[in-house]
Amino acid sequence: MRPAFSVIFLTTLIGAAQGLFFALYGAELTLLSQTDAAAGRQFLFLGSLVALVLTGLGLIASFFHLGRPERAWRSATMWRTSWLSREVIALPFFMLGLLVYGSAQYLGWTQTVPIGAVTALLSLALFVCTAMIYASVRFLQEWASPLTLLNYLLLGCASGLTLATLLAALLGMPDLVPPYALAAIGLTLLAAVSRGASLVRNARLKPKSSVQSAIGIKHPRIVQKAQGFMGGSFNTREFFHGQSAALLRSVKWIFLLLVFPLPLMCLALALSSASTAWLLAAFALQYLGLLAERWYFFAQANHPQNLYYQTIS
Repeated sequence: MRPAFSVIFLTTLIGAAQGLFFALYGAELTLLSQTDAAAGRQFLFLGSLVALVLTGLGLIASFFHLGRPERAWRSATMWRTSWLSREVIALPFFMLGLLVYGSAQYLGWTQTVPIGAVTALLSLALFVCTAMIYASVRFLQEWASPLTLLNYLLLGCASGLTLATLLAALLGMPDLVPPYALAAIGLTLLAAVSRGASLVRNARLKPKSSVQSAIGIKHPRIVQKAQGFMGGSFNTREFFHGQSAALLRSVKWIFLLLVFPLPLMCLALALSSASTAWLLAAFALQYLGLLAERWYFFAQANHPQNLYYQTIS
């Protein structure tokens, strides 16, 4: 499939925002009772604001994927059958939850745990809707797996926790840095196992169709010499990335390096040296790697129609 950068930015930005909110809410439930109440509320407010900005940027990016942005509201009308429609509904509700939760922290409300619980459920629902847009496409074997949902969840939470660690250091919450960093390390390792499993699975896939089944001719030796028309078409533009196998391999190794070992090294160095610079490097490298990972996720999916449109004459 042809990767769309609008969708790449959408999924990586909102994933980091969702992971960040889980980190904030987890801190409110377990860690902030040991810190100054006013400082804790300020941290939760500013963290919610960052998550809201990231989600808003992702929403803005998604509009560049629309041919007629003024008709965007129609994408929510098929919510009974379409995961995309459900995502369109879940995203603004999650943003509303972030707004209410952050406002409650800013105003000093004491009963914010129920608001956080609702927002956490909305965040989880958004993860499911986003991932199922792709996992439910059965004819794209690379996506049609429970690992797609697991990877979206783990990668988003890993990047969100890395960001939360950075924010804790920048906003004067040093007590939160070690637990956040350790959680980010653990989730990054889990994400590495999950993403590695999907790569191994996809490498072993065998196409369910063939050139013979694509054109309805059962002769054992068929070689396609031309596409059938002179130039490209919607099919060749939208359902094939047009890049070489060598580039795909390069992008795969780039994202594996940037998303997993380099951030882990930076987080470990940050824990040992108490350096904010290493935390900034960890998040920056991991997010850049996630952009490459998401590009590879789309490019690796092999649409069955490519069996027919193999060669452009």
